Amino acid sequence: MELASYSDYAVRLVNTEEPARGSDSLTSVEAVRELFGAASQMARRVTDSDVTRFRSIRARLRAVFTSADEGDHGGAVDLLNSLLLEFPVSPQISGHDFLDDEGRPRWHMHLADHSSNATTGYAAIAAMGLAFHLTEYGADRLGLCQAAPCRNAYLDTSTNRSRRYCSDRCATRANVAAYRARKRREAGAADTGRTAEASQASTAPGER
Repeated sequence: MELASYSDYAVRLVNTEEPARGSDSLTSVEAVRELFGAASQMARRVTDSDVTRFRSIRARLRAVFTSADEGDHGGAVDLLNSLLLEFPVSPQISGHDFLDDEGRPRWHMHLADHSSNATTGYAAIAAMGLAFHLTEYGADRLGLCQAAPCRNAYLDTSTNRSRRYCSDRCATRANVAAYRARKRREAGAADTGRTAEASQASTAPGER
């Protein structure tokens, strides 16, 4: 697995909660295990205690996205560095599951799991993946969905740094809302114009 792909771990965890909607799906051991994927060895080590610990890491990761989204890139880096210091990783060269045309391993960097518990392992992977994404693409590539009240986290990989929404669904919803708001403003302006014309017409005889 390429190191940059680990950044998805951070996004998946952050998006288990939608604060503006009062929604939180991270409420059970099974929900935590789903974040890892069924094949992960770490997922099998999840206990009830990890649910609370995962929520704590989630809040810290969301703070990274929030700082970046607000333009406080230095703050985002400081928050992420604190996670990296607290949850170090062990990189290893791996060739499993990746073979070239001649059957030779395609060597790549992999994050080994030597963690004491599931939360520690997940936090280390999520923080390192996010760090690689930030240093590769920039802090302004970490965003929060602009389609209120969503505010889900996303990683902007667009060529022109134009992404503003976490999904096509939210982009469509925001565009529809903007269109309707524009139509309401146009209708309000038209009503104001008609009212002004009617007022002028009603005063005209008296003026004569």
